[in-house]
Amino acid sequence: MLLRMTPPPRLGVLASGGGSNTLALIEAHRRGDLAAPIVLVVSNNSRAGALKHAREHGISAEHISGRSHADVSHAILAALHKHAVDIVVLAGYMKLLGHTVLASFPGRVLNIHPGPLPRFGGPGMFGSHVHEAVLRSSTTHSGPTVHLVDARYDEGPVIAHRRVPVRSDDTSDSLAARVRAAEHDLYWKVIQDQFCGTR
Repeated sequence: MLLRMTPPPRLGVLASGGGSNTLALIEAHRRGDLAAPIVLVVSNNSRAGALKHAREHGISAEHISGRSHADVSHAILAALHKHAVDIVVLAGYMKLLGHTVLASFPGRVLNIHPGPLPRFGGPGMFGSHVHEAVLRSSTTHSGPTVHLVDARYDEGPVIAHRRVPVRSDDTSDSLAARVRAAEHDLYWKVIQDQFCGTR
């Protein structure tokens, strides 16, 4: 069950790549649209753009991976607790979260997936793989899905989905660009509505 929190919850973002969703959340908070502040960004990739975005905005940024820590789940949990994180937000994080983290944040770990779930989810379904699968199918729409995270890839309860039409001339790149724009507008709104009250 999702609960609105007072004061607004503190967000901890986990990301692996370029960090466009991380930046969109940071900017939504800076605009005043998202009440919840991002207090920590963690990545398993030391060169992730998400870490760069965090540092540029004065947000704590930590690299935690199997190369840097013997127990990744414990290290992530320690970082989340250190920064008093209330909600864990996955934004392109490419690793499964262990039971240690999930058990400590029941109903408070979110992910955004670039396609409709459950049809276009599961192991190996990320990034361009999702868009290519959508284009190979007969579906007329794609779009990002926000869901709660459980122990399996993309199987947690769906919270919201934004429909993005699939065009007859779409390529994986063109579809990805429109889906990404929808992600950037959807994710912060879901967090705001579900945990911070109405805008």
